[in-house]
Amino acid sequence: MSEIQTGDYYTRHFSPGPSDDTLIINMGPQHPSTHGVLRIIVELDGEYILRCEPVLGYVHRMHEHMGETKSYTQYLPNMGRVDYLHALAWNWAWCGAVEKLAGIEVPERAQYIRVLTTELNRISSHLLWWGAYILDLGAFSPILYAFQDREIIMDLLQIPTGSRLTYCYFRFGGVSADLSDAFLAGLKDFVPYLRGRLPMYRDLVTDNVILRKRCEGIGHFSPELCRRYGATGPVARGSGIDYDVRRAEPYSIYDRFDWEVPVLEAGDAMSRYLIRLAEIEQSLKIIEQALATIPSGDFIAKGAPKPKWAPPRGETYFAVEGARGKIGVWLVSDGTKTPYRVKLRAPGYCNLSLFAEAAQGVLLADAVSILGSLDLVIPEIDR
Repeated sequence: MSEIQTGDYYTRHFSPGPSDDTLIINMGPQHPSTHGVLRIIVELDGEYILRCEPVLGYVHRMHEHMGETKSYTQYLPNMGRVDYLHALAWNWAWCGAVEKLAGIEVPERAQYIRVLTTELNRISSHLLWWGAYILDLGAFSPILYAFQDREIIMDLLQIPTGSRLTYCYFRFGGVSADLSDAFLAGLKDFVPYLRGRLPMYRDLVTDNVILRKRCEGIGHFSPELCRRYGATGPVARGSGIDYDVRRAEPYSIYDRFDWEVPVLEAGDAMSRYLIRLAEIEQSLKIIEQALATIPSGDFIAKGAPKPKWAPPRGETYFAVEGARGKIGVWLVSDGTKTPYRVKLRAPGYCNLSLFAEAAQGVLLADAVSILGSLDLVIPEIDR
């Protein structure tokens, strides 16, 4: 049995402190605010956290090991299951790594299709986070609005991908199917629709004094803390770190569009909240420009790799910007149809790592607000 099961974990990591009044409790692994089977061991002095430690491993699925036992093509569906909320970003990371290793050129139309679908998927992820975060803090109505708008996105993405959640749409050299007129028309209608909904989000939730009290000044992350743990995405940008892979390490055609990287300096839960809502607006801006300039042509490269294809020997790394931060794929090929080594960088793992330090001294109720502001997807962390 493991040390956690035998109880040794508690005595080794949470031995009694100087006060006899401290209490050790489990937050999870079955707790609604952890958004998955995440367990956090918390030592409390009254309602204040003295120490806490996340415990992972409850949904570990060996994605990296599976990448070393499947062919490059067989591994594609795994990407939609690492982070099921922004699956297309993981699709892109895997395909981008293989394309970089093998020198595969992606047609221009396919590049536009990837941008359109990935940004739409990013909005879907942020909408689910927004509704679930407010639900964690005690308000029910917003998640209904979030899911109402997210349902439109899922209907749209179902047209080219055939799926509603765990997408496997990208292929080496492009995508599996072209965009239909129905998808393009629906997307053109969706952009102004969601823009019209954002003021309602602000009036209903963002400007609500109850939300402000639960988020402002709560969970302060300094830039140094974020850098020390490798935090990226809205978590880092909410602490004044101007880093977005799409801008800092440009890939595909993102440099052709006029858009901004939202950055705030306060470093609290409210900043991370505002960053994600601002990112929805920026994704709409990118989608609008891509729709206006999408060219005709092939949606996948001529002579794209077949299922049993093997890339040349070599090593590569490719990164994209996911809804939670920097997604990275490190890949080593020995020239066979099965990868020699696969290493996945999940942004949520780094973002969660700073929680134990940042939560010291805060109220237990505020820990829920801090956790929610991290936008955790446990299967991505516990990959």
